[in-house]
Amino acid sequence: MLDPQQEQENELSMKIVLAEKVSPATLAVFQQEPGWQVVTHDQIKNGLATELADADALVVRSAVQVDAQLLESAPKLRIIGRAGVGVDNIDTPAATHRGIVVMNTPGANAVAVAELTLGLMVSMARSVPRANSTMHAGKWEKKSLQGSELRGKTLGIVGLGRIGLEVARRAASFGMNLIGYDPFIAPVVARENNVTLVPIDQIFKDSDYLTLHVGLTAQTEGMINATSLKIMKKGIRIINCARGELIVEEALAEAIKSGHVGGAALDVFHKEPLKDSPFFELDNVILSPHIAGSTDEAQEAIGIQLARQVSDYLKLGVVQNAVNLPSLTHEEYVEVAPYIEMAERLGHFLSHATAGNLESIQLTYSGRIASGKTDLIRNAAIAGIFSGSDGNENGATHANRINAAAVAAERGIRIQEDKKEFTTGGAGSVLKIVLHSSDGDTSASGTVLHGSSPRLLTHDGIDIEAPLNGTLVAIRNHDVPGVIGRIGTILGEHQVNIANFALGRAVANRQQRVPQGQALAVVQIDAPATTTANAALEALRKVEAIASVRLIELGKL
Repeated sequence: MLDPQQEQENELSMKIVLAEKVSPATLAVFQQEPGWQVVTHDQIKNGLATELADADALVVRSAVQVDAQLLESAPKLRIIGRAGVGVDNIDTPAATHRGIVVMNTPGANAVAVAELTLGLMVSMARSVPRANSTMHAGKWEKKSLQGSELRGKTLGIVGLGRIGLEVARRAASFGMNLIGYDPFIAPVVARENNVTLVPIDQIFKDSDYLTLHVGLTAQTEGMINATSLKIMKKGIRIINCARGELIVEEALAEAIKSGHVGGAALDVFHKEPLKDSPFFELDNVILSPHIAGSTDEAQEAIGIQLARQVSDYLKLGVVQNAVNLPSLTHEEYVEVAPYIEMAERLGHFLSHATAGNLESIQLTYSGRIASGKTDLIRNAAIAGIFSGSDGNENGATHANRINAAAVAAERGIRIQEDKKEFTTGGAGSVLKIVLHSSDGDTSASGTVLHGSSPRLLTHDGIDIEAPLNGTLVAIRNHDVPGVIGRIGTILGEHQVNIANFALGRAVANRQQRVPQGQALAVVQIDAPATTTANAALEALRKVEAIASVRLIELGKL
């Protein structure tokens, strides 16, 4: 963690590139940050790649393609913000590999999409498009435009996220019966919104209207296909304002032609803009050019939400709506942030503590942190472990809190995570790291005291409480008289001031790397000049009872 002065300097030097047009309110969120440099799309004169050379953040909509080649031009880039939901125009794996967060803004346009969904349902029920076109043609075809009501009909909602729930609330006011499918929603939330949760096949069988509000995954791609269409109720009407790939278009077109499906309203398609489609010839299909989220209010909300997310990440490290990392609310981040910091420091403490090639990393979370989101804690620990590696100087990817797990996989290092509800001792939450190497194992555990003080609790099975802060000297020695005094004398002779001195000793009947008869000292010192530190360390290593000495720079809190 940077000290306050460093944090202030970094905040003042932030550069934000807005590669596409945003609303004035969006721009204002960035401009209110003191000292931030904001480059708008019309100010980019020498190409986006040139502008990104010293940028911290990039904001795009859907037109700019953020590929691996462009990212090569952005060595400082920390975050890419997508004003919208889909991130097809961003090479997310390449961004993750480089340790860049990719964020989008799901739900900011929820009301706009929900309103269009209901509008399309009403339009199908009352044949509004045909009524409009015949009237413009000078025809009065009242008898052929007999419609039906939404009241009493069953609406199946696939996906009960923010948009699906907004649809449910509005459809309830029409007197519709609501059934829904979403394996990732609590039943109580569904009940509060008058939605009965049912299996997906029952959605297909019982719905008079079916609306899709899920993202594109391997499980959802092509979910509306020849097989699922066959089990649907005859005359069903289907609305899709989510992703075109959810529907096998040819299969839906055939079901409509056969009369099995009564109609469809589609705002999204496999290929956009839509230039050739089996739906063009079907009168009972309403087509719109991906406009569900295209309202003035929605675009304003999306831009403001994204600007706040980007700002919160750059200033506070809060990850919200990331597509390449689990997101945290501000409250979740406040609770877990001290453990993220502790984990990186604990990992760095261990980074040079093992000989041989690292094969796997085992992380065990105990206590309160075990019940929360631990991905950032994990990545911080791995980043700390890799911080002691010189591999980065040889072209390897630099590990940070975003890409650490991916970097470990790239290097062939296995990651194992375990969670325990309770802790031993007085600490409320404990993280233990074990490094398995070709030459043996080494371990350390740590916690956070007083809400902000990272502390070392054990090292290779030896109980020792020491601050994970500043400059530390870790000393392994034989548990014999006179060693502690010798350590103090040598440091004093080299004008090295001791800030904290923690001791621990190996105990019999403990499974640990350090055998009985050895001890551990972790000495926190006021950071001396490099030459002074080296001289002091060499003098310590010459003491016969001392087995090893490591200098560990953890930086100030």
